[in-house]
Amino acid sequence: MATINMILQGKGGVGKSLIASLLTQYFLESGKEISCVDTDPINATFAGYKEFDVTALNIMDKEDIDPRKFDKLVELMLALSGDEEMVIDNGAATFVPLASYLAGNKVFEMLEESEIQINLHTVITGGQALPDTLGGLNSLFKTFDVPIYVWLNNYFGPINGNDRNFEEFTVYRENTHRIAALIRLPQKKKETFGRDLENLLTAKMSFDEAQESTLPIMTRQRLKMIWKEVQQELSNSGL
Repeated sequence: MATINMILQGKGGVGKSLIASLLTQYFLESGKEISCVDTDPINATFAGYKEFDVTALNIMDKEDIDPRKFDKLVELMLALSGDEEMVIDNGAATFVPLASYLAGNKVFEMLEESEIQINLHTVITGGQALPDTLGGLNSLFKTFDVPIYVWLNNYFGPINGNDRNFEEFTVYRENTHRIAALIRLPQKKKETFGRDLENLLTAKMSFDEAQESTLPIMTRQRLKMIWKEVQQELSNSGL
């Protein structure tokens, strides 16, 4: 069965494009055929990865969905076959209109009738963005009835509040049965591992490209360690 992995979160700058790139690399290393789409009309970061051959598709017309461009996205989804994977990165600006349009047009139901699996991915981050990302997750629970993979990103601060961790939050406890898996991004020192990963993202490089590059040997070693941890998390998730 073909599978669509769509990243949705209403808060910008929390790691959506990072997740898209990690999923793409994981599927490629698994030997699967993969199609990649970036619908972010403002910051098409995912489309900047030349190795992934990402289709940039701006589905917005000002602040609303452009029906013709949206139909093109659906056509790309329906063109999937076999066990092909599709990764779709969406910007913060598209979150509300896209979610509304997907639900209003019963797109996921149509795809499931065509035997195409839908996986939603969203990210929760610590720090000031925590309430916004939790709100985005809660919105997905209310809008869609499909598996949701929750990525926990502690880069901007620990994901906790009032002495509670994520698993103790109300939004988690009330929707545990809706969450396909929790995927934890590796927590590393910002001064070394964090900077190396940030530079990798800025350069739009994959982990494989980094290993074949002229980057300092310890930088490559740290990136190799990060990627192994991410691979283990994804393997444990059941994707």
